[in-house]
Amino acid sequence: QFGLQRCLMAARYGDKVILDGVFNDIKDDAGFAAECLQARQFGFDGKTLIHPSQVEPCNEAFAPTEAEIDHSRRVIAAFTEAEAEGRGVVTVDGRMIENLHVDNARRVLAVADAIAALG
Repeated sequence: QFGLQRCLMAARYGDKVILDGVFNDIKDDAGFAAECLQARQFGFDGKTLIHPSQVEPCNEAFAPTEAEIDHSRRVIAAFTEAEAEGRGVVTVDGRMIENLHVDNARRVLAVADAIAALG
């Protein structure tokens, strides 16, 4: 996992998209779903796919939920308001929010917007 973490940190530092590697057992749906979930929890943006049957479960695993989209909008709005008042941090839902959280919220909304643009 150390190598994966280093790759993730480098990708985030360079503002690059990072994809998890392939899952070769195309008949193991549960294993594939579990690996997608783990990759998302680690911070990957998506997964490299090798079979059409992997597209839908991968999209489901990596697409932001409505709750994540709503939270991201609230984070950006609260932080924008705080900055206008000269503050560098703010709380949303009892949690401290700073630049890195806003960057993540913007990534979430960018993914949601890209998915919406596909129809």
